[in-house]
Amino acid sequence: MGTNPTKIALLMSSLCSFSLIAPAMAANDTSTAKVDEHVVVIGRSDNTPLNIAANVNVIDAAAIEMSGATSVTEVLRGQSGIQLSDNNIGTSFAMRGFSASTAVNNTLILLDGRRLNNIDIAAPSLNAIPLNQVERIEILSGSAGVLYGDQAVGGVINIVTKSPENTGGSMQLSGGSFDTYEGRGDISGAINKDWRYFLTGSYNQGDNYREHNANETGSILGRIQYKTATDSFFVETSYYDDDRENPGSLTKAQFKADPRHSDNTQEYIHEMTTAARTGYQHQLTQHWALAADVDYSDTLVSSLNWGANSQNTRSMLMFSPKAIANYTTQQGELNLVTGLDISRGKADFDSMQRSNVQQTQSAYVHATVPLSPTLSYVVGGRYAWIQDELKDGQVYPLGIDLDEDAHAFELGLNYRPSAEHRLYLRVDDNFRFAKVDEQAYTPKDVFGLKPQTGRSYEAGWDWTLTSQTLRVSLYRLDLEDEIVFDPSAPMPEGGSFQGANVNADASRRYGASADWDWQITQALQLGLEYNYTDAEFTDGLNDGKQLSWVAEHTGRGYLSMDIAEHFQVFAEAIYTGDRFIEGDNGNEGDKLASYVLSNLALNYTRDAWLASLRIDNLFDKDYVSSGYYGGAWGDSYYSGRGRDVRFTVGYRF
Repeated sequence: MGTNPTKIALLMSSLCSFSLIAPAMAANDTSTAKVDEHVVVIGRSDNTPLNIAANVNVIDAAAIEMSGATSVTEVLRGQSGIQLSDNNIGTSFAMRGFSASTAVNNTLILLDGRRLNNIDIAAPSLNAIPLNQVERIEILSGSAGVLYGDQAVGGVINIVTKSPENTGGSMQLSGGSFDTYEGRGDISGAINKDWRYFLTGSYNQGDNYREHNANETGSILGRIQYKTATDSFFVETSYYDDDRENPGSLTKAQFKADPRHSDNTQEYIHEMTTAARTGYQHQLTQHWALAADVDYSDTLVSSLNWGANSQNTRSMLMFSPKAIANYTTQQGELNLVTGLDISRGKADFDSMQRSNVQQTQSAYVHATVPLSPTLSYVVGGRYAWIQDELKDGQVYPLGIDLDEDAHAFELGLNYRPSAEHRLYLRVDDNFRFAKVDEQAYTPKDVFGLKPQTGRSYEAGWDWTLTSQTLRVSLYRLDLEDEIVFDPSAPMPEGGSFQGANVNADASRRYGASADWDWQITQALQLGLEYNYTDAEFTDGLNDGKQLSWVAEHTGRGYLSMDIAEHFQVFAEAIYTGDRFIEGDNGNEGDKLASYVLSNLALNYTRDAWLASLRIDNLFDKDYVSSGYYGGAWGDSYYSGRGRDVRFTVGYRF
């Protein structure tokens, strides 16, 4: 399909005009809202959470350390309504009511603003990111179709790594249950006045909870950074290696008898990724800056599954130039970001004689415009085009070329009547294009899936005091042509198994969330979070049925208390409500039972030393971490991790 340059040109010119008009606008001189401490980059430019018309939660380094968590996955579990699915070799993160199989395609995962999502349906591996690299984690709940485009449907998780601003480093060693051992280290320093460096590495090995589920995981990253008053430049490279045994699924009877059991003896998956990234930003004038990032990654996945060996490769090259404007007006700060996202990905699957190339090009513009010192509006748009070159040994032996396009618009209001209160309203379009392996397996006579499109409506209120923070939000998400795998769909001509990827019936999600943090005393902190999700089909055969693997009720509570001069205890409980097993879209089977996971950590800090004893799943609760509906053939179950004790000691220098 062709582009529509007229619409894009009109949109960009009208938005850019705000940067010329707004500085001249006059308003009454009133005091502005107070500046927040947390600086985020999830808006594709520096900003503060309360100045973004969206539900943004920042988990900083202090909160991560307080929890005693040992992985990014454990930090994210239960946060901001995130629901996890873990098949014992990988984890996917669902936000705003998506099932396990669709979550990986509808939640965008970023590392320093760089996409980790693959062009195929494989989930991005967060095992590659050890916690000693993480400075903070930013979570935007809800659509971000204008800012990030493809796959930013249910939410965006941006993991921000440490930068070499300080001189020093740290070392951590840990060990615990299931013969788990881990070592992590990082160091940063100055080469001269303008140049700095950062190096980090980690190694982890363990048997894990299930039989035949041992892993050996390592990563290393190096970054060099240049920074002056007007220019900044960095270049980094990293390598990640994860070799993991695959225990496979269990029947219901096997899960009840022994959730650690595995019938597999040889299956495994070995993933190796090399990545390089560079970026440059120049402050062109007092108000305008130009920036660009170039990212490249190359992945080799070797595996043995169902008795067959396979080698799959993925590569991705991305180029993201942008222009950023910041003006200080009498009404407040005017921010504008506009840019391009260009990528080319390639995925080869030797076991299926499948070779796919996917190219995307998109342009976007996004502006925050102040109307008064307390009121601003957000407006933006994006146009995206995608082309797939597919070749499949069974379905498309001669190859096929497909192209599609999509667009998104955003409009929001952000109102801060005082430093304590913030209210916002937001409407945001979203879309996602079919992954290459989804396009390669569609029903007979279906040549290419339509883009999935949707619209998100959201309203929220934040109340911030010196010792308390309360965030409340309501949302509705409507989707058309949702891309899913339908086991009852006609098998593709030349296909090898029943079912196909289809554009499904319309669906909608309603939801509400409340998040409260209270610093009761200097030594005692309490937090509570509740999330309600009503997700169901609104058309077709399953009209009125609940979407599978989506719990209607989830929640989290935590308590942190300093119990002595150098000791702090942290306790949390994470609730996941009952839900239909993945794939049971007709709601024919029984629901999986609800469960609560309790975690406890005892932390010790003194001078440069840190020690932590953390117990995950304190009461050794048996629960299903992932499962798939099998109908008459029986369901498949994957066990959640049992009681896990980990002791960590670290030193900062």
